[in-house]
Amino acid sequence: MLEEEIMSEEELNEEDLGAAAATPIARSVSGLYRIAVTPGMPRIAAGEELRLDVDGRYPQMVASGAIPLTLQSRVDWIAALKTAGTDAWKGKVTYKNGAVASFPYTEVSIKVTGGLLPSQRTATVIFSGGGGAVRTRKYTFKSAYFHPVEFEFDSVEGTTAVTSIQTHAHPNRPATLPSETLNIEKVFQRAGFQVALSPGASTIPFSNTGPNNRWSDAEMHDAMQAFWSRFANKPQWAMWVLFASLHDQGTSLGGVMFDDIGPNHRQGTAIFQDAFIANAPNGDPSPAAWVQRMRFWTACHEMGHAFNLAHSWQKSLTFSGLGPWIPLADEPEARSFMNYPYNVAGGQSAFFADFPFRFSNPELLFMRHAPASFVQMGNADWFDHHGFQQAAVSQEPRFQMILRVNRDRPVFEFMEPVMAELKLTNVSSEPQLVRENALANLDGLTIISKRQGMPARQLIPYAHYCAQMRTRVLEPGQSLYESIFLSVGRNGWDLAEPGNYTVQAALHLPDEDVISQTIRLRISPARGHEEEVVAQDFFSDEVGRALTFDGTRTMTSATKTLNELVEKLPETKAAIHARIPLANVNSKPYKQLDFGDKPTQKTVVLQVEPNVEEAKQEYSAALTSKMEVSADTLGHVDLKDYTDKFTDFLAAYGDPKQAAKIQDQLLKVMKARGVLERVLEEIAARRDQYEGKRAAAAKG
Repeated sequence: MLEEEIMSEEELNEEDLGAAAATPIARSVSGLYRIAVTPGMPRIAAGEELRLDVDGRYPQMVASGAIPLTLQSRVDWIAALKTAGTDAWKGKVTYKNGAVASFPYTEVSIKVTGGLLPSQRTATVIFSGGGGAVRTRKYTFKSAYFHPVEFEFDSVEGTTAVTSIQTHAHPNRPATLPSETLNIEKVFQRAGFQVALSPGASTIPFSNTGPNNRWSDAEMHDAMQAFWSRFANKPQWAMWVLFASLHDQGTSLGGVMFDDIGPNHRQGTAIFQDAFIANAPNGDPSPAAWVQRMRFWTACHEMGHAFNLAHSWQKSLTFSGLGPWIPLADEPEARSFMNYPYNVAGGQSAFFADFPFRFSNPELLFMRHAPASFVQMGNADWFDHHGFQQAAVSQEPRFQMILRVNRDRPVFEFMEPVMAELKLTNVSSEPQLVRENALANLDGLTIISKRQGMPARQLIPYAHYCAQMRTRVLEPGQSLYESIFLSVGRNGWDLAEPGNYTVQAALHLPDEDVISQTIRLRISPARGHEEEVVAQDFFSDEVGRALTFDGTRTMTSATKTLNELVEKLPETKAAIHARIPLANVNSKPYKQLDFGDKPTQKTVVLQVEPNVEEAKQEYSAALTSKMEVSADTLGHVDLKDYTDKFTDFLAAYGDPKQAAKIQDQLLKVMKARGVLERVLEEIAARRDQYEGKRAAAAKG
């Protein structure tokens, strides 16, 4: 039980709060208060704190606090407040977390006293109700901010980091918006954080990288890993923001927040300045200001994710399965950094006409008052502790979603990564608008797998993307297709142990959820001692990330394991998957951050040249030696995608004849498997394109 000053319920009255009344405090009293240490108080108690949020910028009329009990346990609490006199508030406890049995209280009363100087203020808090003995504590003012945080803004050479804007630079703005130079530090200060900028911020120069200014998932992931390995491998109020030019996906991806950097999550983001956010709408009255504003918005948006904030329309989802902390309602029309400007009614013009350059009140409630571990970078997992809402299935659905595997029997070899395909079909009688990347963006999908006799698990993606929401028209009967890697995510290996599994997916559209049918699949036992030995290293987080991002040059243990798998178990389907990342990193110039051996040495971007022969060998073994088997294990979508990459690579390095031959092989395999005529036409066109290059080269 918490240490307490004993009072009866009858002794608790207004006089208890007002006994030490002083002159009303003229300045803001909101901020962080810490327990006033008294003689004989246990050392652990010195960590007790109060966060009071009743005035100042965007007050939430909330108090919250943390009470450490032991080195391993604590109680976090939140109360909604109402004014109860001058510098006094009362309210109900609305949330508890941790060792709640030691905190039975249901009500709080707060009185702030002291002089005009912040250092002179104290807050007396009385906890009562719930059957526990009344508990009184006095706290002293420490800071006008609720938490500290440090940002480091790095930019790749040739990219200018946009960390501030002039709020009136663009004429489309709220009439009440103050004219000011607003920077990212100020945005998060107003959200309640004491922001410091890292002295290590720098421009990262290229070194022999050629014309390729695009970053692949693998390169970005390696860069993040390398950067954060220079710091303590523990949760900390610190974040890395990298400004680069473009992602490999091209102009459709404006930013990405990496969730799994070693064992810690939400520590780094990347902003792609030359993506769609650099293209002002036709006819915009101030295109340069529009671009600056979008770049600034994107940076704050991605950084908001690192504080564990969901998109405005996704707050009711959970990626942890742990249940709600404070049930959060979706805000699809919110004028918040966490909403997409082009996602609201009226599009981006309507959004910015009412956008006050802030986070919404529910988001501020989470950032300021959720238990610190939920918010702090490197602590609770992405999208953890946001409430869950049951699927909103339409009575007259417009879409049908099919989850399937491209094989006769859904039986997978031991260690074989499970690839599935999603098919979204317009089943209505009218054309329907749908996001072009609706199935590719795992932020909008919930995928659940359940091994027989075990609890259900949710696939949690390693990375989250801020992508352009292009729409396309699906005519009645038309479909979208996408491959899904089901085996592993930040939650670990969901499909690994031998046994029977049930898998189901849900797509979350703005006005309905589309639920797939369930599929049942089986993972076979290991076929010998060799497989069991390799599996001990294969089912690791690093290998999972290398497979997800199609390669790595930084995670050497993953590369070693993939090479060992290919060498010892070359005939397995797992070896086909292992060869893909090994081929990919050797098939093109690969960017790596080099931090040097000395703390004072500048960080540079180095380009590792491709290993053409090794890439050919790995791609050939994975894709062409037994293409029917590859189609089974990779699926049709990924087989075509990887084959296209392979043949583009061959053509680029002087062998369009072989490229055309492989595309012809792909055409025959896909035709025999009943693939759509549209896809077959694409394959034939690519084959003919290589043939044309070969003929032109022969004439030359």
